[in-house]
Amino acid sequence: MSSLTINKVYKSFGQVQVLEDISLNIQSGELLVLVGPSGCGKSTLLNLIAGLETVTRGEIFIGDRMVNKVSPKDRDIAMVFQTYALYPNMSVRRNISFGLEMRNMPKEKINEAVRKVAGTLQIQELLDRKPAQLSGGQRQRVAMGRALARNPSIFLFDEPLSNLDAKLRVDMRTEIKLLHQRLGVTTVYVTHDQIEAMTLADRIAIMKDGTIQQFDTPRNVYRDPANLFVAGFIGSPAMNFILSQVVQVGDGQGVVLNVEGGRGYTLPASPGNGALGEWVGREVILGIRPEHISDSLPDIEEESQVHELDCRVTVVEPTGADTIIFVNINGKEVTCRVHPDSAGKPGEIMKLKINMSKAFFFDPETGERI
Repeated sequence: MSSLTINKVYKSFGQVQVLEDISLNIQSGELLVLVGPSGCGKSTLLNLIAGLETVTRGEIFIGDRMVNKVSPKDRDIAMVFQTYALYPNMSVRRNISFGLEMRNMPKEKINEAVRKVAGTLQIQELLDRKPAQLSGGQRQRVAMGRALARNPSIFLFDEPLSNLDAKLRVDMRTEIKLLHQRLGVTTVYVTHDQIEAMTLADRIAIMKDGTIQQFDTPRNVYRDPANLFVAGFIGSPAMNFILSQVVQVGDGQGVVLNVEGGRGYTLPASPGNGALGEWVGREVILGIRPEHISDSLPDIEEESQVHELDCRVTVVEPTGADTIIFVNINGKEVTCRVHPDSAGKPGEIMKLKINMSKAFFFDPETGERI
């Protein structure tokens, strides 16, 4: 195992800047997830770590060794690709062992490595099959086995589950998490799926337009997003964003919410949002997650921050344990998570509670937290 340090890394392709001032410190044994929309630069960053692309400016260290000019084969990394990249004419056994053979490892050690990896991934019965005879999940296990057999310092995963169906993705996600817990190898995992990122990561680096928007634990990026982009990208269903006017409320500030039908509410902001004083008379974006607009809010720490709204239900989406309903606030469709037994029908007025201690406020122009 090795730590991984990325220090002020830039990457350009000609005149196009793809990565800008990327700095990350990944501890030995940590699982880092790089997440962001397509084209944000996450796969390019992974390729820089692997040595498949060269750094324009900055430094990459694996352990104490700077690897900017070290070839991929000498970086002691193993990579699992989205497309599996298996040799179609070789058996599973040869696919796993081929890299070890190229390193001139003794045959008995190769056999032991294949046996150990096959046992870990439970693919012993597949060793004599060709890739064409395998399902997508089995091929992904073989690709992981090939990486595991090398016993590298760092694993790199490039969207390895994106070609699998929904159920198999969940199953494989669990397997990868268990595998990492068992082996404790430093891992960098690229995905565009925020649920995948939240469930797998020790820490998440959220990327947009070649920059890191936030680098923190899954818990912190969910509970304390750095900006509008992070708040909207992490969470399912996504956070609600409601353009609202700030008004003076006693010694503090609050926002005005108008529900469908014309009734208006003035809701005081949490006392911790003192920065709103500069926004009185102006509009901000109120961010609130669906679970914080509900029919009941158990375990509330600040009862004074909970307010009731009478809202007309527009759409109802049962999901099993919860029901998602949509209402209209300030002309915006707002998502709420309620108990299935309490969900109103479309057109009905439903009494909802909103927890303003969980509200966030953002600058409408910059997207930054206020």
